[in-house]
Amino acid sequence: MKVPFLDLRVLDPELKQEMLEAVEAVMDHGRVLLGPEVEALERELAAYCGVKHALGVGSGTDALTVGVRALGLGEGDEIITPAITFVGTANGISLAGAKPVFCDVTPDLVMDPAGIEAAITSRTRAVMPVHFTGRMPDMDAIAAICKKHDLILIEDAAPGIGAEVRGKRAGSFGKVGCLSINPMKVLNALGEAGAVLTDDDAVFERLSILRYHGVVNKESCVTLSHNARIDTLQAAVIRPRLKRLERSIAHRRSVAARYDAAFKDLFRLPQESPGHRDVYYTYTIQTPDRAKLAEHLTEAGIETKVQHPMI
Repeated sequence: MKVPFLDLRVLDPELKQEMLEAVEAVMDHGRVLLGPEVEALERELAAYCGVKHALGVGSGTDALTVGVRALGLGEGDEIITPAITFVGTANGISLAGAKPVFCDVTPDLVMDPAGIEAAITSRTRAVMPVHFTGRMPDMDAIAAICKKHDLILIEDAAPGIGAEVRGKRAGSFGKVGCLSINPMKVLNALGEAGAVLTDDDAVFERLSILRYHGVVNKESCVTLSHNARIDTLQAAVIRPRLKRLERSIAHRRSVAARYDAAFKDLFRLPQESPGHRDVYYTYTIQTPDRAKLAEHLTEAGIETKVQHPMI
């Protein structure tokens, strides 16, 4: 039996039927651009994540780019972010005109608060932790550093929707929180999608303008931007999965618990911190014999992947 690293098929017949009906509804009403399903998804995402506003966008990179720009950050500004993350984090910052500055991570692969202050310069304007592998860093410590140095906290929560610290969910800690909802994520579309979260009315208004070419009222362009709209079809198929997200997270955590028991004496395993709920976007193990382990698993028909290897 072959065990793939990732399987994107929709195998739940009930979910598949609901998604097909959602797509058919979009085809029937024809509002394929920012249709009613987008507005509904935005309300539901905001409620789930515990924020006032959610804005659907075309991808996680769009979320980062318009999120940074909506905060007034750009040319000449530096944003501190962890050195281990997907290149999309740095791209989102850079596409907004700002500069990513990297700091170290803890052994659990999330931003190390101890490294932030050493990276601060006169141009630092924000700190962007990444909820890598579906776990959150020490958000209290990071928030305290941001307050001390008058820096904006931005969450790259792309892999971490549903993760919690003492019941407070990913995306609700920062001035903005940025989600990716692509097919690989814990909450997944059938293509590219993302969202930006905020409690700030003024920031939400700017996000709404930046989402579509800086246009207000569908006519007047008030600032330079690109097309970052989410497709109505993607919003439609995401909604049934959002309803089942807690069930999906519970399953991921159950599988992770089985791995914990089986591998506890073999590798360095993900360590869930007290008060945290990790969602296991990936279950990432660490071992000095990585290549040998990968070869062994391949021979057994189990596909593995080195997450973001150095080139």
